[in-house]
This record gives sequence, structure tokens and C-alpha cells, in this order.
Amino acid sequence: MIETLQPHTRIIAGAVLLTVVGIAFGGWFLTRVVRGKVPMTDFQAAFARAGHAHAGVLVILSLVALLYADGLTGAIGWAARLGVPLAAALMSGGFFAASAGAGRTTPNRSIVILWLGAGCLIVGVIALGLALLLGAGG
Repeated sequence: MIETLQPHTRIIAGAVLLTVVGIAFGGWFLTRVVRGKVPMTDFQAAFARAGHAHAGVLVILSLVALLYADGLTGAIGWAARLGVPLAAALMSGGFFAASAGAGRTTPNRSIVILWLGAGCLIVGVIALGLALLLGAGG
């Protein structure tokens, strides 16, 4: 199957797979949080869990979406190919950035990163869904 993927799809998939190392580290970090080894407010712990969960789920969705987007060309192909991986990075990063700072109990201005990621997710899945429904391709 690797031989049948377009080179840019293969490179994106490889990069996405390497992010799993960071997600695994995040899981270890969360075990320290729940054991009380890392001082956090309830808000910060909730955002850390949300950031970790979004990263994991969206990385899996990214890999699936890449398989469906592989034959697509042009702007819709790139939107379909990159929307979900960008969402994985931005949404999870947005949760962490928005909760950064000692004793924080509400999101800071970095919450905008989360919403940018949500926008990427929407663009990516709409592009891929429409391309599949309309039979767009190479």
C-alpha cells in the first residue's frame, strides 16, 4: 500500500505518525497530573485531558482522511489532506496554551488557537466529504 500512496500523502502520514510520540508523552504527563505530582487547577487539568484526547482522536482521523484524500488534486485535495492534521495540532495546542499560567481558572487569549483548529477541522472534513460525494479526483 505504501507504494500506491502519492509521495506527499506518504510524507504527511509519516509526520502525523511521529506525533504519536508526543501524545504518548502527554499520557505519561497526565498520569502525573492525576496523581497530584503536577500542581494544576481543576480547570487546567480538564483542559489538559481535553487537549490530550483531541490530539489522539484527531491524529487517527487524520490518517484515515489521508487515505481517502490521496487521489484528490488541487485546492480541495490539499484542504482535505491537511485540514485534519492541522486541526489535531491546533486544537490540542489551543487547549494547553489557553490554560497556561499558574493558578489559571479560565482560558486566556490563546483560546483562539483552539478555534483556528476547529476551523481547520471543518474545512478539512467538508472538503473531503464533498470531494467523495461529488466524485472529485485526480
